[in-house]
Amino acid sequence: RKRNLFPCFFGSALKLDGIDTFLHALAQYISIPDYPDSFGARVFKISRDETGKRLTWLKITGGTLKVRDLILQSDTNGQSVSEKIDQIRLYSGVRYESVPEVSAGSICTVTGLSCTHSGDGLGTEQSSEEELLQPILRCRILLTDDADPFRAYQNLRILEEEEPMLHISRNDDNGELYAQVMGRIQMEILQHLMLERFHMQISFGPATIVYKETIAAPVEGVGHFEPLRHYAEVHLLMEPAEPGSGMTFDAHCSTDLLDRNWQHLVLTHLEEKRHKGILTGSDLTDMRITLVNGRASMKHTEGGDFRQATYRAVRQGL
Repeated sequence: RKRNLFPCFFGSALKLDGIDTFLHALAQYISIPDYPDSFGARVFKISRDETGKRLTWLKITGGTLKVRDLILQSDTNGQSVSEKIDQIRLYSGVRYESVPEVSAGSICTVTGLSCTHSGDGLGTEQSSEEELLQPILRCRILLTDDADPFRAYQNLRILEEEEPMLHISRNDDNGELYAQVMGRIQMEILQHLMLERFHMQISFGPATIVYKETIAAPVEGVGHFEPLRHYAEVHLLMEPAEPGSGMTFDAHCSTDLLDRNWQHLVLTHLEEKRHKGILTGSDLTDMRITLVNGRASMKHTEGGDFRQATYRAVRQGL
């Protein structure tokens, strides 16, 4: 458990050589976790079956999960949604058995969830941190003349659900599609999957390095949004952080200045978007952004007003 000792076993499953020794040692040295009674699960994979139905693969880490249970998740806009478990499957190879419920410690696949992603925590389980390994190449996806760009984008997003590191993006101005990849082999695999599963032929333009931006010194950004019958103001302290720490968000603002619900809304808007820098237009990283002040109107402020003010504060600070 403390990772001070790593047992190594040698054998051959094909020849049944060393298997007994391994299983006996496994039973002797592995401790069974003490699972809580409340439901918890971690998503570790997204796939689709032969009919195209979306499958969410789970490790149950607490309580039980039953068919027709409601699962609370967050959609792409950060809004909470509740979806029902349609089916619970226990897979063995390509075959599976449908069961009415599973208990803690089980590995299962469920249908009916449309907003899950690999690494998500459900119930009492916390979502995992961002992957340490990230692609360093970004390349444009080229389509044939008769291909539908919107359909291609939808199909690529399906593959992105199964492999989140692809980071499929679409330029709204010209409709160009982009993907982040590790190298030539992954590009060939993506070509093969698009042809095999969606009957679409794609190719790739020249690859460019994926850069990221940060800031060199602390600065305060102020965002103000006040068209007719709307009002919101946000003050953000933006500070450089340790390399590799990513983006962190916090609030040090008195509730006398800004109500707690508005503060939570500002933090939600900070977290929901991949903010772009102003030097190369690359994603921001290694920054700590703290809400230090803000104002709202009792009469005119709506939720969307703080979205605009928050984005403007980040931009003005940069």
